[in-house]
Amino acid sequence: MNPPMRGLYFEEFEVGQRVYSPGRTVTEADVLAFAGLSGDFNTIHTDAEFAQGTPFGERVAHGLLGLSIASGLAVRTGVMEGTVIAFREITDWKFSLPVYFGDTIHIVIEVVEKKALPRLGGGSLLLAVDVQNQENKTVMRGSWNVLVKSKPEEG
Repeated sequence: MNPPMRGLYFEEFEVGQRVYSPGRTVTEADVLAFAGLSGDFNTIHTDAEFAQGTPFGERVAHGLLGLSIASGLAVRTGVMEGTVIAFREITDWKFSLPVYFGDTIHIVIEVVEKKALPRLGGGSLLLAVDVQNQENKTVMRGSWNVLVKSKPEEG
């Protein structure tokens, strides 16, 4: 048995629509797990003594860990659950501020553009994604292109 669709279909998205995710606190365990998974044991992420002597003054999370968490937060909004076909592209991604251990990040997604792609069974959405910390400061941002299913024909 397939679970019921929660997500929106391509036709239900509107340009200008905004979606806000719940927050997620970035922990030391997250950073160490990501280092192990990615093989990126850069000392700015893993060595507290070294990190004290950097401009950040303490260890920071990997930028790509923040991006990965952001993609999970997008799923947690539910708007594409069961309707997303593919994550197609990331463009113009900027890392603006560090994500420190203990920061809580959330995302704001805005639909910037829609393009119907009937031959693929849906349409393409260009999403502006703003990753913010607990102070609502942007830590990273950019654009994602996702393919979302069209609404099934009735009858």
